[in-house]
Amino acid sequence: MELLLGGGGGDDGPVNSELARDVARQVVAQDAGDVSVGGATVRDVEQVVQVASLWLDQVTDLPRPEGPTRALSRAEWVELTLPLWERLTAPVAEGLQTAMSSAIREQMSQLGQEGGPEIPGLPPGMNPAALMGQMEPMVRRMSASMFGAQVGQAVGTLATEIVSGTEVGIPVTGDESVAILPANVAAFAEGLEVDAGEVHLYLAVREAARVRLFAGVPWLGPQLLGAVEQYARDIRINTDGIEEAVRKADPQDHEAMQEALGDSLFATEPSPAQQAALARLETLLALVEGWVDVVAAQAADQHLPHAGALAEAVRRRRASGGPAEKTFASLVGLELRPRRLRDAANLFAALESTHGQTARDEAWGHPDVAPTAADLDDPLGYAERRGAAQEDVSISDADIERLLSSAEDPSGPGTDDQQQDDPGEPGGDR
Repeated sequence: MELLLGGGGGDDGPVNSELARDVARQVVAQDAGDVSVGGATVRDVEQVVQVASLWLDQVTDLPRPEGPTRALSRAEWVELTLPLWERLTAPVAEGLQTAMSSAIREQMSQLGQEGGPEIPGLPPGMNPAALMGQMEPMVRRMSASMFGAQVGQAVGTLATEIVSGTEVGIPVTGDESVAILPANVAAFAEGLEVDAGEVHLYLAVREAARVRLFAGVPWLGPQLLGAVEQYARDIRINTDGIEEAVRKADPQDHEAMQEALGDSLFATEPSPAQQAALARLETLLALVEGWVDVVAAQAADQHLPHAGALAEAVRRRRASGGPAEKTFASLVGLELRPRRLRDAANLFAALESTHGQTARDEAWGHPDVAPTAADLDDPLGYAERRGAAQEDVSISDADIERLLSSAEDPSGPGTDDQQQDDPGEPGGDR
């Protein structure tokens, strides 16, 4: 009990940032380790991204992002993205703090009662529940440390697998940089029977296209992050599982607590608000990756002989539950997968085939006119409706001439009549 009341140190927030960073860096340093990216590799990455950007200039109207090119080690990716992971998981961590405090308060209320266990050193007649006020800060720090360790483990594992800065489908780097993780690109290339340089170029095209989309569509990134935060804010913690863990495990032992919780931290049935956030998130993710698939194929197919095979390798990677899905599932109970990616790719392909490249990119012009889940059900119909809408709002040359004529003659019709009736003019006195 003395150790329990002594507190566990750490941050005051719901996620122990320092512990999360330490654990993540330990994860990326395991096995073969994580080394800094050398100058030659940095130059290679810069050249590859420059080539990818030139190819994309030919197939999309969206401008290049203004951020730098980054060749990142795994640890550098952790440092760059960890603040956003903490922000996204904070609502879940706060829920865990509340649930643990409630569970321990319930346990404390039973101590010292007749027939219940005694607390060594507790003065006679003292109500054990009164200790809860003293224990509250310690419980919060304990929860923050436990969740910080979980965040660090998840983000560190993700850093060992992700090949580029925004492969997770959301702008986690916080800027417009095109970021590549060369060590993970090399690992991805193993066993593909494709030249490593071609693999590097193809993945750079995809990353540069995704960053270009986030930079050129200002509302997209905030809506994606907002949907994740909305899902996390409405998360329901499995309080029964927490109480069971508190009974069976030493709360000071973070690993024992996490093992006791297992996969039971989150309630199994998402709330209506979560279901709505998830539907919006899945649609946006599908649209992002569908657009990237179409644009990357156009940019790469004419230059890379194995672009089709590489696109299929990326699809298999996603279908097997890629690193992003595993990370979100462990941190916010979110099964993050662009399930309708093929429909989204078909939609953008149909839009371009019918109305051209500019119309395809203009579909992102405003969140109110962006494709919806219903549009994914009927890609060809969406393309037709977009064309009809464009025709409805179009202005003909004759309309423009009439508008210009009106602007040049501000007096408008009726002025001559008004002048004839003006008594101050000659002939006006009738």
